[in-house]
Amino acid sequence: MDDQPVISLRGATATLGARPVLRGVDLTVRRGEVVALLGANGSGKSTAVRAVVGQVPLTGGELELFGTPRRRFRDWARVGYVPQRTTAAGGVPATVGEVVSAGRLARTRLGFLRKADRAAVVRALELVGMADRLRDSVDALSGGQHQRVLIARALAGEPELLIMDEPMAGVDLASQEVLADALRAQVARGATVLVVLHELGPLEPLIDRAVVLRDGCVVHDGPPPEAVGQHAPPSTQLRSCRGCPHPGHDHVHPHAGPAAEPIRTGLLT
Repeated sequence: MDDQPVISLRGATATLGARPVLRGVDLTVRRGEVVALLGANGSGKSTAVRAVVGQVPLTGGELELFGTPRRRFRDWARVGYVPQRTTAAGGVPATVGEVVSAGRLARTRLGFLRKADRAAVVRALELVGMADRLRDSVDALSGGQHQRVLIARALAGEPELLIMDEPMAGVDLASQEVLADALRAQVARGATVLVVLHELGPLEPLIDRAVVLRDGCVVHDGPPPEAVGQHAPPSTQLRSCRGCPHPGHDHVHPHAGPAAEPIRTGLLT
């Protein structure tokens, strides 16, 4: 692996409204790594990845992507991002193919798809098991299928860095397995992955390192712990964090089994 970090976040602080959400977060992701960002709801996981992609401004600290300070980074074709809780078409009528084609825009000239772009769209849909739905409306998809399309959109750009915010949330077990296989294929070709998870589930075999947040602080950085928090055995207890207002009160069990209940609605919200 290249020694230069793909993501380098040092002393990062951020607020939402007047509430501090990140409290001096250090996060390094090196080329070829698969890093899981874990923690209870409200721990700052989504804020951290949204700060990396520029959706949340940092109030302090430093962020570099591929060795370039975030404020000067422009090569977004190298980054694929799967956001949390969104619909594939954003409320606009569209086909599966149109949504996934949007993932190629950073690599096209004047927005015109070439033969190579169309081939990349088909490959991405094949990876998530949705190639047969290319011309279907996204409005006809289930929740798990929506999530597959969102991931295909990111994969279509053939990113070096893939950032995913809770891709398994609210998705049936069959779709979780398909998405795990798709991610395994990206890792095999050398992609770097930062993925926000509530529990590891089918992705557990792919994870190289886990970073656990609590109240906006990093309290664990290393192998995925067997259990995280006050109920963990002594060898896996989280370290204390000076910036956290409530040390020791949160816990998360990242090795718990994935939820198998199917989505009840047609859209991810």
